[in-house]
Amino acid sequence: MRGPYWDIAVFDEYAQIRPKVWPEIIRPALTDRKGWAIFIGTPQGKNHFHALWQDAQERPEWLARMYKASATKLLDTDELAQARSEMTPEQYEQEFECSFEAALLGAYYGPLIQDAADQGKISRVPHDPILPVHTAWDLGVDDATSIWFFQLGPGGEIRIIDYHEENGFGIDHYVKIIKEKPYLFETHLAPHDVKSRSMATGKSCYEVAESLGLKFSVVPKTEIVNGIQAVRSILPRCWFDEQKCDRGIQALKSYRKEFSERLSTYKANPLHDWSSHGADAFRYLATGMEFIESMRPKLKLKNPPALRARGEHGWML
Repeated sequence: MRGPYWDIAVFDEYAQIRPKVWPEIIRPALTDRKGWAIFIGTPQGKNHFHALWQDAQERPEWLARMYKASATKLLDTDELAQARSEMTPEQYEQEFECSFEAALLGAYYGPLIQDAADQGKISRVPHDPILPVHTAWDLGVDDATSIWFFQLGPGGEIRIIDYHEENGFGIDHYVKIIKEKPYLFETHLAPHDVKSRSMATGKSCYEVAESLGLKFSVVPKTEIVNGIQAVRSILPRCWFDEQKCDRGIQALKSYRKEFSERLSTYKANPLHDWSSHGADAFRYLATGMEFIESMRPKLKLKNPPALRARGEHGWML
C-alpha cells in the first residue's frame, strides 16, 4: 500500500484496522492529489475509531455523521425487535445504535468496570499525602509504556490516582516523569523482563532505572490467565480517578479475547491492540498486590484523616 498516489480511500470497519495505517500510509498518499477519505464502521469501544470520531466533530474540514437504527427508521421495526431478542443488550447497542459505551464482546473486565461506574467508584480520587504511592509498569520497546499510580487505603480500598502512557521514549524519560510527580513513592512494580538486557546498550531497564535512582520490584512471571483472574479479584476494591485515569480505564474496558473468524469462536489468548499496554500494567498491579500488602505496616488509626470519608462524587479531602 505504500508508494502510490491516492484520490480517495475508503476504510470499512475502521475500528478493526491497525491505527497506524491512516497516519503513516494512507494520509501521506492522499496529500499530493488533495484526496479524501471515508471512514465507515461499527464502534468497538473507545479505541482509535472513537478518537477519530471525536476529532472529526471538532474540525470544520471533516464531516461526521452517526446513523442509529432508532433514528434513521430505515430498518423494519419487527426486524429490530427480533434482533434485540436474539442479542445481548451490549451487542444490540453496539451494532444497531452505534454505541461507543457498550461493553465489548469478549471483554475481560468490561462488566466489572461498569459495576465500578455504577457504584460511583470512577469519580474524583485525589492523592492522599499521608499515604505512599506505588506504581505498576508495562515497559514497551516498540509499543507504549504504561504506568498506573495507586495508594492503599486503611479500609482495604485501592485508590488509582493517576495513569501515564507514552510511546517512543527510553526508561530515563519515564524515571524523569516519576521524579516530577508530587508523590512519596514506595514500590515500583515491573514485569520479569525488566531485567532483560538490551542488545544495543548491554544494560537492562532495571539497571538503567536503578542508576537513575528508581528501583523496581520485579513481579514473578505468571500465566496470563492467572493474572487476569487476579485483576478480576481486586477490581471490586478499586476506585479510579475519572480524569487522570481515563485512558487507562478505557484500556481495561476494551481489553478482550481474540476472536477467530475461521473458527467463529474466541481464542484463549487476549487480543494484542492499544488496550494491551494499560491492561498488562494493571495485571502486574494485581499480581504484585500480595507483595505490597505483605510489606505494608499495619495501620492503627483511632482518628482516620478526613480523606477516609467518601463523598457523593468520590473521596473528600
